[in-house]
Amino acid sequence: MNESIRNIYCVGRNYGLHAAELGNDIPEEPMIFTKPTHALTAIDGGEISLPEGRGEVHYEAELVLHVGRAYTSGITVDELVDRMALGIDFTLRDVQSVLKKKGHPWLPAKGFLNSAALTEFRPFPGFEQVKQVEYTLRRNGEEVQRGNLNDMIFNLQVIVDYIAKHYGLGAGDIIYTGTPAGVAAVHEGDRFELLWGETAFGAFTARFGK
Repeated sequence: MNESIRNIYCVGRNYGLHAAELGNDIPEEPMIFTKPTHALTAIDGGEISLPEGRGEVHYEAELVLHVGRAYTSGITVDELVDRMALGIDFTLRDVQSVLKKKGHPWLPAKGFLNSAALTEFRPFPGFEQVKQVEYTLRRNGEEVQRGNLNDMIFNLQVIVDYIAKHYGLGAGDIIYTGTPAGVAAVHEGDRFELLWGETAFGAFTARFGK
């Protein structure tokens, strides 16, 4: 990808129905994990290669924020974020289940190559405006996920404040803000489309072991 991206932050369990579908408790504060920049891959209409022989790979569609300047105390999301995209947080679900039982970090399940799929960035219209638009993921022409930012457990301002306080936040960082309900296993040849309202943001075909 040609984006100069520094850190990839991700928010886990940020939609109540998604937490419930996986049998997880609702978190009391944002659950943040990271992915290496090597995990990035472009959603550009072509194929995305996923790991084979490691159990189910699940799709998780998300709104992704691009930070345009250094965080300072009291800054708003509208002042901090300059662009947005849609992305897929691919997850090795069987691997993650084992890691959770052992109390081990999620990196093997979340940070593998091509696990952070990303459309091109577009201008961020502002916090209030994005709350009025839903994003969707279609698989083989059928809608499988629909995200409404009003359903988030922790809104965008809470997320950026929390990440900045605990880990730091600056220009070039991106944030995967959490996925709504509807996640499921990817199959060979599945065709995915990401839409912001009625606007197509990107599409790709899933391939395994290639």
